[in-house]
Amino acid sequence: MADYSEEDRRILEYLRDSVSRGESYFRAKNIAEQLGLSSKQVGARLPRLAEEADEVEIEKWGRARSTTWRVTTTTG
Repeated sequence: MADYSEEDRRILEYLRDSVSRGESYFRAKNIAEQLGLSSKQVGARLPRLAEEADEVEIEKWGRARSTTWRVTTTTG
C-alpha cells in the first residue's frame, strides 16, 4: 500500500474491518462520519480504490439519493 494516501489507507482499513464483522453495503457519508473525513473525500476515492485495492472488492452497487458500495473480501 505504499502508493496510497493516509486517507486511502484509513478507508481500506475501515472497509476490511467492517467486512470481517459481516457488513457489506456502505455509503460514503457513513464511512466519512466514522473516519472524520468529508463524504466528498471518501466518495472521490472509492472509484479509484475499487480499481486498485487487492484486499477488498469494492463495487458500485446502487444509486438512490447517494451511491451505495458493496464491499466483499477478495478470494485468492
